[in-house]
Amino acid sequence: MPQSPIYICQCAPCQGNTRHPEQERHRQMNLLISRVDEQQRRWYAAMESERLGHGGDAQVARITGLNPQTIRRGRRELASDLRERPAERVRAPGAGRPHTEKKAPLIEAALLKMVAPETAGDPMSEHKWVRSSLRSLRDRLRQAGHDVSLPTIRRLLKAHGFSLRVNVKEKDPRAQPPDRDAQFRYIATQKQDFIASGDPIISVDTKKKELIGNFKNAGRTWRQEADAVNVHDFLSDSHGRVAPYGLFDVQHNEGAVYVGLSADTPAFAVAAIGRWWHDHGHRAYPNATRLLILADGGGSNGYRPRLWKEQLQSQLSDALGLSLTVCHYPTGCSKWNPIEHRLFSHISINWAGQPLRTLETMLGLIRGTTTQTGLKVSAHVLEGIFETGKKVANAVMKTLNMTRHAICPRWNYTLRPRLDYAPAL
Repeated sequence: MPQSPIYICQCAPCQGNTRHPEQERHRQMNLLISRVDEQQRRWYAAMESERLGHGGDAQVARITGLNPQTIRRGRRELASDLRERPAERVRAPGAGRPHTEKKAPLIEAALLKMVAPETAGDPMSEHKWVRSSLRSLRDRLRQAGHDVSLPTIRRLLKAHGFSLRVNVKEKDPRAQPPDRDAQFRYIATQKQDFIASGDPIISVDTKKKELIGNFKNAGRTWRQEADAVNVHDFLSDSHGRVAPYGLFDVQHNEGAVYVGLSADTPAFAVAAIGRWWHDHGHRAYPNATRLLILADGGGSNGYRPRLWKEQLQSQLSDALGLSLTVCHYPTGCSKWNPIEHRLFSHISINWAGQPLRTLETMLGLIRGTTTQTGLKVSAHVLEGIFETGKKVANAVMKTLNMTRHAICPRWNYTLRPRLDYAPAL
């Protein structure tokens, strides 16, 4: 508790620099008042005023520097039933000026909508951050008609899990894609288009591969004794290494994880998306004719693998009769993929410090992942063997009904059903 400065008594004898019987008592009163909280301060002053009798409020005010109204308030509080006052707080509930978002509830929603397209997050923790500075956000909010201060923006961002991040020396500026910002803007416009039409948007990626067995899992849990695990993380001591492929439904705040027992290949990634459509997608979007897929720039669902595009065409677009629009995040920007901070981070927090001894344990921990915003997660095993090293010939690529977009064509393309293919019912 911050201390108040020691007040110098302003009564006539003390100001006259003459010794009098109460001078030492006045000094001790001010010393005591400087060491207690504001509630105790006014109660003590009220008790001293009662002791002095008539004119006590004015006299105590001269001695302690407190306002006479504060002393009278202390007397009223002492006369009431103090047991009704909360013992764990100094001020009564509801005291103080209401926050800006209470008086203008649209500000918080406007801020979150503004930072949503540029939000990044750590898949192993709940930390999130945005590209724009506080001043930039303030200026954009004011242009939208919301007069808000920098401290208010900072407080709202912290309340939703955003934090300040320091620079990390891990990027080569020579390797920075020149059209990085243009791609971020284009992804935002694509998302707005699909949201407006009610068509599904999924964010996809493979989570870090995990060893199933008695191995250490990073994090801490409340327990009386530490859980004993293997000293070394040898694959030979495990029940296998699995690849959890995640899909996050952006509009419904729902996630699905398909755990593969084989290799993480483009065929595996497409099989997981197809399984999600049969399990969840076609029921959530019964009238959908197109699907937007947000994916990283590399990995099994990267923009380079030919097998990824061929499998999307044959196993999804042709088989389901859907037009698939794929937008890849630029190289080195995977943390802006929504699945990283809206699904994977919460799964990592939920199973932190708990060894994944069996596949059933892993699936249970994934299914048990929830958030205050209502996140729901399902988990399934995706059977099958997915071979690595498969090649797609040039002749096969020419048969794809694929159109590259005018903006960042290597990262944005649409696959439509081929007319000579009968969709599966």
